Amino acid sequence: MPKLKTNKGAAKRFRLTSNGRVKRKKAFKSHILTKKSPKRKRALRKTALINKRDEKNIRRLIPYK
Repeated sequence: MPKLKTNKGAAKRFRLTSNGRVKRKKAFKSHILTKKSPKRKRALRKTALINKRDEKNIRRLIPYK
């Protein structure tokens, strides 16, 4: 069976935790930051976990991570 190709776009966006869950960055932190409160911007810095339903599809994109 041939080797699987990693989706490079997904590889840059997702990481695995030590327990095997998939981490992601939060959206809406790149521009138009003046109208967002400091509390909201601080919360957007943190990483989040992918929803369980999406995990199977994301894992298929990053098979060797």
